[in-house]
Amino acid sequence: MLGNVQDSILSLIFPQKCQVCSGQVDQRSNGVACFECWGRTRIFDRSEMLCGKCGAFLGDKAAVYSVYCHQCDDHSYDKAAALGVYEKGLAATVIDLKKRPYFPARIQDAIHKFVRSSGRFNDGMIVPVPLSKQRKQERGFNQAEVIANFVGLASDLPVDSASIARTIHTPTHRAGMDKKARELTVRKAFEVVRPRLVAGKRIILVDDVFTSGSTASACARALKKDGASCVDVFTLARAVLR
Repeated sequence: MLGNVQDSILSLIFPQKCQVCSGQVDQRSNGVACFECWGRTRIFDRSEMLCGKCGAFLGDKAAVYSVYCHQCDDHSYDKAAALGVYEKGLAATVIDLKKRPYFPARIQDAIHKFVRSSGRFNDGMIVPVPLSKQRKQERGFNQAEVIANFVGLASDLPVDSASIARTIHTPTHRAGMDKKARELTVRKAFEVVRPRLVAGKRIILVDDVFTSGSTASACARALKKDGASCVDVFTLARAVLR
């Protein structure tokens, strides 16, 4: 009740514009997107068809058997999963997270639910995808680390933000690149700097958005080269295959 009153007062004093439709956000828990835009955002609930390896959205109805997109066959991680499709509310949240180290209660609740129900967070170590030193200086923080720290709290698993580093500063805007070009920009971009802490461990690699999978695969390759037993991937959002 108190939360509803606070939302009403805040909406009058500090109106928040929806970053999707430009309407008004009247609940703080929704962050930068309004209730209606969140309602049109596809959040995965296991009723849809997803690739059994990379988690790509393949259809609205789940298949009886595991299905694979085969675009991820050569990727080095073991399995990837996301909260939902990179669109509307999720996309706006991911973009905002690159500007400030915060994501709304709606996403926090979704992460808690995913951690409790997925069965993937019973063991292992949480590792955020690192930024280059230049990018981290420009931004002031690593958004993947913000997510990883929350996942660590939700799962009670340790977070290691220092054992893998990005040694090559890669372009920010890679949307126009094809799969091969994306892979080339990150092929040797990561290095494990504390291999003894990685060897024999199951790693849950965390990032904000999974696009082509090139970054996750390059990180996983480096981690496995130095002895990680398994590398799964968790992201807030998953881009739709084209």
